[in-house]
Amino acid sequence: MSNTCIRVLADHVQIQECKDKLNEMEGTLKNLTRLFNLSGNAARLKILYLLKREGEMCPCDLSDVLEISVGGVSQHLRKLKDGGLVVDKKVGQTVFYSLVAQSTELLLPVFDILSTSKRTVES
Repeated sequence: MSNTCIRVLADHVQIQECKDKLNEMEGTLKNLTRLFNLSGNAARLKILYLLKREGEMCPCDLSDVLEISVGGVSQHLRKLKDGGLVVDKKVGQTVFYSLVAQSTELLLPVFDILSTSKRTVES
């Protein structure tokens, strides 16, 4: 099977409509790309899932659950915060993190899969 394309006639209307639609969706596409880039890391996806499940958590508790250093958790949380997916709230000397609802709405189906899954999903 060849991976080449030999086009006889181009559908210029279709091509322009596709370009126009992509231009209309540019902002949404950028937001989705940002969301998927941030959640594409296993540790960050676990953090997002735990924050969805628990409402809010501190880096120390996340560190204990994930069995990674507090520094490692903090780096992931910083990326998620910079990306607009989580917010922090300081209570005394403890910082609690929670999800930004509108930024993670698209991850709800993923959270549902994780909540109901008892085995690894194979691709």
